Amino acid sequence: MDYESNLQRAIDDMPEIEGSDERLSIPDAAAQKDGAFTRFTNLSEIADLLSRDPEHVHRFIQRELGTSGTFEEGRGRYNGDFTNGEFDAAISKYVDEYVLCTECGLPDTRIVRENRTPMLRCDACGAFRPVQKRSQATQQQSAEAVEEGKTYEVKITGTGRKGDGVAEKGKYTIFVPGANEGDVVQIYIKNISGTLAFARIAN
Repeated sequence: MDYESNLQRAIDDMPEIEGSDERLSIPDAAAQKDGAFTRFTNLSEIADLLSRDPEHVHRFIQRELGTSGTFEEGRGRYNGDFTNGEFDAAISKYVDEYVLCTECGLPDTRIVRENRTPMLRCDACGAFRPVQKRSQATQQQSAEAVEEGKTYEVKITGTGRKGDGVAEKGKYTIFVPGANEGDVVQIYIKNISGTLAFARIAN
């Protein structure tokens, strides 16, 4: 058997990596008003798609929205009035921190513990990193104030799940529709929820 045949046989025998270079297809968050609370009715469905514990996702959302809540029967229930977009933004941050591999960008990851430190291991490329790396870096930044109704100049450093530009300012993650990564823009802060801010490009 010649070299070419041996090479092809070896390639055919290699196990396939179950992964996709496409971005995750995550359904929109479904918010439902419940008196002084807001329910996130498809939280468990989204957590299953991410292959993550729904209670872990729920705790992250509480922290991002700066509120308290409960998780029961597959739904999150949060103290306050929140929109679909605010839940979508929190899920987008969760995916960046706890799901996507920073090396290959694939979602084929799992959370493991090493010396009590939660780590994100990628089954596609083998990368291994602490999942708290980004949040710790954010906490070390100066707690620069961002206020509703104010205008700021920011640099767009990323792209959200729905294509919105994303900027970081102090402890805040700011979503800016119509802005692209690399842009430096003047933005108007429309509203703030926890550490998430929603803005538009200033006229």
